[in-house]
Amino acid sequence: MGQALGCIQVDQSNVVIREHFGKFDDVLEPGCHCLPWCLGYQVAGGLTLRVQQLDVRCETKTKDNVFVNVVASVQYRAIAEKASDAFYRLTNTKEQIQSYVFDVIRASVPKLNLDAVFEQKNEIAKAVEDELEKAMSTYGFEIVQTLIVDIEPDVQVKRAMNEINAAARLRLAANEKAEAEKILQIKRAEGEAESKYLSGLGIARQRQAIVDGLRDSVLAFSQNVPGTSAKDVMDMVLVTQYFDTMKEIGASSKSSSVFIPHGPGAVRDIATQIREGLLQGDSV
Repeated sequence: MGQALGCIQVDQSNVVIREHFGKFDDVLEPGCHCLPWCLGYQVAGGLTLRVQQLDVRCETKTKDNVFVNVVASVQYRAIAEKASDAFYRLTNTKEQIQSYVFDVIRASVPKLNLDAVFEQKNEIAKAVEDELEKAMSTYGFEIVQTLIVDIEPDVQVKRAMNEINAAARLRLAANEKAEAEKILQIKRAEGEAESKYLSGLGIARQRQAIVDGLRDSVLAFSQNVPGTSAKDVMDMVLVTQYFDTMKEIGASSKSSSVFIPHGPGAVRDIATQIREGLLQGDSV
């Protein structure tokens, strides 16, 4: 804005308030205007039409008694059609906006818990914007946008919240680890049960095969060698198994010393004991 020889220049995005003998006369828009000061015309002041930003920090308390600092960013501008109201009706625009922001935030935040304040910051910003728009429009200002840019609890509260979050994550990790160990134990037990079951099937099949082999041997020997009885064949089988056992004991380098009676009489006694044991088992 410049003035020379009774002329005035108004810059772009600005307006100038012109008075005539101290009374409001007109709003001068950007460009060159005649201002005959000798006739009582003068410039009272100017206004910018650009969007301005005001950051307001407000300390308040939540519903769960936690003190927080809420930072609201208000973007506003003067309305060209109401420039006279914007110039004359407010002494300090920023303090007026700040008062309304304090009023709305301190009326809204105490109704919410701390977690809800973080979750509903858009609703708080909307409430501030609506209140400011309704109040400041009568003074010639437009509220472009209002944002809640920061919510700062006390340092000790933030530390406690971090500790709670860390404890919850540790508890979740412990539960997952315990569940994994439980699954491993179950699978290990199922594997052992299946192994024992299969081992039992193998032993049963082995014994069944031995019994079948003995039966076939007895029948074949009785048929091929006339005059032999089943008892003779069983005695021969027992003697054969006795010598096979002796062979295995002697061939094993890890076996401890075993003293057993040896000779035809001893073999006969062993066969008799086995046969009597089987007969007693059958009678029971």
